[in-house]
Order: sequence, then structure tokens, then C-alpha cells
Amino acid sequence: MAPRIRTDVQVMFFDTDCGGVVSNIAYLRFIEIARTHLAEELGLAVVEMAQKQTYPVVVRTEIDYRRAAKLGDRLVIEGWLDRTERARFWCAFRITRPQDNTLIAECRQMLALIEMPTGKLLRLPEHWKTYDKVESSERSERESRAGTVRGGECV
Repeated sequence: MAPRIRTDVQVMFFDTDCGGVVSNIAYLRFIEIARTHLAEELGLAVVEMAQKQTYPVVVRTEIDYRRAAKLGDRLVIEGWLDRTERARFWCAFRITRPQDNTLIAECRQMLALIEMPTGKLLRLPEHWKTYDKVESSERSERESRAGTVRGGECV
């Protein structure tokens, strides 16, 4: 089974606008924290990435905001490897407020592994393919339950 992570954050003043509602840029920070933990679970530890100068680079971010989070809320961010291709991969994230079991946001990010300083695109680690095969059946189940199609691709 592909690694899944779960991390907690508390909404701080600097995460909010003047009305105490979380601003959209703060969600990206929450996701960045979760993605860093997920990368470590996938074998991409922060220190090792810096030593090898190999980094996952965000190519695309999709966020669906469902409900507003507010100042002081404690949120849970869950993340998992959603799909792999030859040289890019998708991570998915779900942000909830466990206090009232509210879905706050869902996110998907497409990433690629890049070698610096050349910017060379790298193939994904071979063992990630096994994660994708296991997860594809779970993804199919989620997509069929959701029943939505966008641009010919199930979401």
C-alpha cells in the first residue's frame, strides 16, 4: 500500500484575513507541510534531497474549497500518492476539521523529480510503480462513487 500521512495544524493569525477566515495562500502552506512528510515516507528525505540536489517540483495544483476554516481551528491534512507516470506523479490531500467532521478542502498536485542545478527531469523511483498498481483500484472505487468526469478524466 502506498504511504499515507496525516498531520495536524492550527490556524494562526497570519493564516487569516481581517475577518478571521483562512486565506487561500495558507492552504498551500498546509499542503506543503503535508507533502514534505509524504515525500519522506516515499523515500525523499529533506536532507538527502538537498545532498543529492534532487527535488520534487510542483507542476500543477488543483484545490477545491468546500468550507471556510477560521482562526483557531485545528485541522487535519491527510496526503497520499495518488498516481504515478514515468516522470511525474500526483499527490492528493484532504483537509478536514475533526471537531465537527467538516471537509474544508481537497487538493491534487502534479509533481516531477528534478535534478539541480541542471533542471534535468528524472524518472520516478522504480518501487513507486507498485504503489500505483495498488492505489489504482482504490482510486477507481473513489471515482465511481464520486461519479464525476472532467475533460475525459475521472476525478
